[in-house]
Amino acid sequence: MRSLGQARAIAYGAMALVGVATVALTRPLPRIAVAAATVARAEPTPRSAMRVRHDTLGPRETLVQVLARSGLSPTEARAALRASPLLDQKSIRVGMPLQISSGTGDLLPTEVRLGLAIDRYLRLRRSATGWVGEEERLPWWTDSIFVTGAIATHLTAAVELAARPLLGVAQRLQLTYALADLYEFRVDMSRDLRVGDSFAVVSEREHGPEGAVRIGRIVAASMTLSGKTVDAIPFRAANVHGDFFDGEGRPLRCCFLRVPLEFRRMSSRFGQRTHPILGTMRRHEGIDYAANSGTPVRAIGGGVVIKAGWGNGYGNMIELRHPNGFVSRYAHMQGFAKGIRPGTRVDVGKTIGFVGSTGLATGPHLHFEVLVNGAQRDPRVALGNSRSQPIPEAERRLFAEARLAALALLRSPALLANADMASAKHDQASQATPQR
Repeated sequence: MRSLGQARAIAYGAMALVGVATVALTRPLPRIAVAAATVARAEPTPRSAMRVRHDTLGPRETLVQVLARSGLSPTEARAALRASPLLDQKSIRVGMPLQISSGTGDLLPTEVRLGLAIDRYLRLRRSATGWVGEEERLPWWTDSIFVTGAIATHLTAAVELAARPLLGVAQRLQLTYALADLYEFRVDMSRDLRVGDSFAVVSEREHGPEGAVRIGRIVAASMTLSGKTVDAIPFRAANVHGDFFDGEGRPLRCCFLRVPLEFRRMSSRFGQRTHPILGTMRRHEGIDYAANSGTPVRAIGGGVVIKAGWGNGYGNMIELRHPNGFVSRYAHMQGFAKGIRPGTRVDVGKTIGFVGSTGLATGPHLHFEVLVNGAQRDPRVALGNSRSQPIPEAERRLFAEARLAALALLRSPALLANADMASAKHDQASQATPQR
């Protein structure tokens, strides 16, 4: 049944975590290791009988030079490196680790292992007919984490504090960005959050070789903003686009992004302000987002470019016409993206230009405005009121079941533990069944 399948898919990736801030339960879920096919395969020398030398590709070095340090002639080194099409310029980087092995009775190396990525290696072996290569992928395993916290200053600090027992610095930032991306059509993380607001998220955590950890997909989430909770429920509707829906059955993804930048920091509010250059009180029709010069600016919604050029005090500016009388305006830009000109149709999220400080601007930032039927509107209000159509009545029962399953992941640790045990038994039974 579809609803049971959706609930099982949610429970499969999630574990309950109990505690005031964060607790994690883990269960290994090994990934599939993939090896590339080769024309010929050399019989490997037993590991105990191998002499192993470790080396690293240095700046302005070639792999041929590194292999020469281990006794391979330039001709032999090139032959080894040509044994696999997987080795190209994109995969060769400074600091690449190499492991060169030789049998106890061999004067020259018989095997070279190159680290293409943390979980991906290229193994080159000498055979009777020449060198052969194969790709080696190391497995990852997945568990799930539950993180919940309250906003004291901003989302990054809240996730940093709440996820500290579970994640490293880089992974905490990954989780912050993943949560912000999930809600980017609903929440301006630079403006909408208030002290006391809160969040909760269940996310996959992937473990790889040598202690590598990365954030996987978000399984379920919720944010409470000024007392109103916006859930993120995973669901696939037949005729409504979106992967996550709120508690009312409306997709989190709607007509407009709330912010035209991926990395956001707003420097002034909508309303009256003293103009930083003219020195007079002027109504500030929009929002200024401070960002480094060159930061990509994205279209908040699908539409048509109606202006792309110089706008006097606005500097380099773009105007986009959207459905239902909406127009978005982007100003002070350094320049425009390739192909952006009047008449160009753009999709939501497309890069249309880059942050700059042209026109009446004291420093690099993006000035952003929204007009509705020709009248200036506060972007936070105008974009915050846009909503997509909800799930149709025919799928409401299925969605209600998916919603209960997702909320269980976020709010019922004991139930989650039982569901995970059932899921683990199902996994074991599936693995025991022969695959045809």
